[in-house]
Amino acid sequence: MVSGLRKFLTLASLCALGLGLWAFWLEPASLYNEDHELTLPGWPKSCDGLRVAVLADLHVGSPFNGIDKLEQIVDLTLKAKPDPILLAGDYVIHGVVGGKFVEPETIAKGLQRLAAPLGVFAVLGNHDQRQGAEEIRTAMESHGIKVLDDDSIPLRLAECRIWLAGLSDLWTCERAYQAALAKIPQGEATIAFTHNPDTFAGLPKPVTLTIAGHTQGGQVRLPLLGRLAVPSDYGERYAIGHVVENGRHLFVSPGLDTSIFPVRFLVPPEVSVLTLRSDKPN
Repeated sequence: MVSGLRKFLTLASLCALGLGLWAFWLEPASLYNEDHELTLPGWPKSCDGLRVAVLADLHVGSPFNGIDKLEQIVDLTLKAKPDPILLAGDYVIHGVVGGKFVEPETIAKGLQRLAAPLGVFAVLGNHDQRQGAEEIRTAMESHGIKVLDDDSIPLRLAECRIWLAGLSDLWTCERAYQAALAKIPQGEATIAFTHNPDTFAGLPKPVTLTIAGHTQGGQVRLPLLGRLAVPSDYGERYAIGHVVENGRHLFVSPGLDTSIFPVRFLVPPEVSVLTLRSDKPN
C-alpha cells in the first residue's frame, strides 16, 4: 500500500515537472509558421491566394523574446513569402514579469529586413501607446515600416486590388475608425488590421476581413476548463483564430510573446500566415 502510494506520488511529481517545463520553457520558447486558409465572401477572384503574414505581440525584451528571437521571427516571416506583412502592435514591454526593456529603435532596426511585394505595415498596441507612441512610430517609419493608425490605403499586385485600413488601439486611443474607413470606395475588398480584437464588434462599416492580436490566445488553455484568462470584454469569443459572426470575418493571431507572465500551454507562439481565398466559383 505504502509502496503503491509512493509510486503514484513519484509519477504525479514527474508529470507536474514535465508540464511545468513545457508551460514555462519549451512552449514559450518555441516558434512556428502556422498556415491558415480563409475563404471570404466578396474576396476578389483576382486576389485568390493572396498571402498575408501577421506578426502580433512581439513584446521584445520579454522572457524568450530577445533580439536573437526577433531575428528568427524575421527569417521565418520572409520564408513564408507573404504579399503584405502586417504588424499588429505591442512591440515593447510594459510591466512584463522577468522582462528587460528594449529601446524602440533597436526593435525597429531588427525588423527592417522585413520586405514584401505589397509592403510592411504596422499599428500600435496598448503597450506601445503607454510607453510612447510617437517614439515608436518614428523608429518604425525610419526603418521602412509604415504605421497606419486610423488611415487607409489601396494596395495593388498585378490584377489584384484591395484596400488596407489600420485602426488604432481600442483601449488607449481616441479612435477615428469612421474617417479611416470612409476613404474606401463602396464595395471594395478591404482588410482592416488593429491590435485589439474587441474592435471587431463595433466597426462602423463592414470590411472583408479584420485582423488583430492582443489576446495571445489566452496563453494557457486547459482541457475541459478552456482559456483561463483572455484580455477581452468578450471572454473567449475573440480569443484566437478565425471567427465568423453574421457573415463578418475576424482573424486573431495568438502572437509571438508571453505577456505579463512567461507561460504558454497549448497555445504556441506563431507567425500567422493567412492564405485568402475567394468564395466565387472559377
